[in-house]
Amino acid sequence: MRRLVALCGCALLALAGCQRAAAPVAPAAAPAAASAAEGQHAQARRIEADVRFLADDLLEGRETGTRGYDLAALYVAQRLRAMGVEPGGEDGGYFQTVPLLRAQRIDGGGAFRIERALGAVELRFREDYLPLPDFASGQAEVTAPAAFVGQAVYAPELEQDDFAGIDLRGKIAVFFNGAPARFDRDRRAFYSSNREKLAAVARRGAVGAVMVSTDEEEKRYPWQRSARQWDKPGMRLRGADGGALDTFPQLRVVAQVAAARAGAVLDAGDRSASELFRQARSGRLRGYDLPGTLSLAVRNRLESALSRNVVGRLPGREPALADEHVVFTAHLDHLGIGAPVRGDAIYNGALDNALGVAVMLEAARQLQRGAAPRKRSLLFVALTGEEKGLLGAHWFAGHPTPAGAALVANVNMDMPVLLAPTSDAIAIGVEHSSLQAVLQRAAAQTGVALSADPMPEESIFIRSDQYAFIRRGVPAVYLIGGLSGSEAARGQLGAFLRGDYHQPGDDASQPIQYADAARLARLNARIGEAIAGEEARPAWNRGDFFGETFGAAAKP
Repeated sequence: MRRLVALCGCALLALAGCQRAAAPVAPAAAPAAASAAEGQHAQARRIEADVRFLADDLLEGRETGTRGYDLAALYVAQRLRAMGVEPGGEDGGYFQTVPLLRAQRIDGGGAFRIERALGAVELRFREDYLPLPDFASGQAEVTAPAAFVGQAVYAPELEQDDFAGIDLRGKIAVFFNGAPARFDRDRRAFYSSNREKLAAVARRGAVGAVMVSTDEEEKRYPWQRSARQWDKPGMRLRGADGGALDTFPQLRVVAQVAAARAGAVLDAGDRSASELFRQARSGRLRGYDLPGTLSLAVRNRLESALSRNVVGRLPGREPALADEHVVFTAHLDHLGIGAPVRGDAIYNGALDNALGVAVMLEAARQLQRGAAPRKRSLLFVALTGEEKGLLGAHWFAGHPTPAGAALVANVNMDMPVLLAPTSDAIAIGVEHSSLQAVLQRAAAQTGVALSADPMPEESIFIRSDQYAFIRRGVPAVYLIGGLSGSEAARGQLGAFLRGDYHQPGDDASQPIQYADAARLARLNARIGEAIAGEEARPAWNRGDFFGETFGAAAKP
């Protein structure tokens, strides 16, 4: 064996000598450039390691309130500890408990009956409709006349009143999702929120609600895809009295109806669902009373549950500003185990949002090691319950830890779709506050171009965790991956959204561009340095819609 090793060693030396004789040695890279490249490679490898663990089948898709999510939370806490980020949760630890109420649908647990002069029609559970969970008692029913109220939008500043001429008292409100296309991006996002729609119909005395999908919606997200997940539990935050928070109990039953069955609900006289779909696209919807009555029912199981946010902290170094905190967030949960697709039932959530968490962790590591002056404190929060309705974010924004922490800005990272090389990043909502100038400087420092929202019609500024902070008056920005620098990037994004978004195909086998993810982490770190180092705290722009709507809720 020793002789064989010696012979192999001689052969390798001879081969090396031949190579040196055959070609001149290339000049060594400049030490600084080589060191930077090596550092960036290490950043990419750390991010990849985190993604591969968090998106592994072992964690069973990290659904809120499950063993898989708890393993992921423990992993993130230990990563923060190992890199020297101090605990920022409750009782001197890394966790914040989030109290939840879980509602589990029962197969066939509901009813949807339309009664009119010509007879009655029963819609089928799952195939035609799904009731939203009832968080009051787990069982409810309502029979009442109904009225169609367009998109359930009341925006007097834009001369939009979908309730004009309609008395909703004691009726079931029937409406479409979305908001008029003529609205500016901000108001379209705000008024598209189902929370705002349900609040609007409840204020007007409705006793139930029916949300009808349109043909345009189902081109993007087919009914069958969501109906496959009918048995996934719904969740709400749980109050001290054990009841659900942020619900509308006066709406006794809320249901969703597939576009294919919209006619059964909406066709009346000379009005038809197909014509209403066209009117929705052109912004010409008008409300009307529907003939007959609707009978809705829902049954589901209710139980208390707990989950945890993971919180790390880097303290500020200026006593007067150390109680002010910049919050970096990324949701840790995904969809768990669900309906099999091509034999795979684990919804791993590699891009959504293991990659976002990994980018946040790498930014935390860089900020912990950085020498830049830091007046304010920094928080790094891996959030639970985003897929259940931004629950962990809403809880943290209303109950920040450490206790008494003032939140001055939120930088959220969710689903950076980095499947082809890019040279930019997209900062959703940056134009609303002084964070725009901060991000522009940070982007210039890291050599990253900032691009505009490529899908404003999707209203994603209200669909991720930053919206919970915005509703508390905290200026926020939502960072995702870019689309420039590669012809393939936009095509990859479209293919992902059509095929693998919220599907088992969102796993670590995808061609994730970890070098781009490392660049995104460096951008996050520079943003954190800038906000934490400035004297002035971030502020909403004068006249900004979100600032004027929610700014008064911010703590002084």
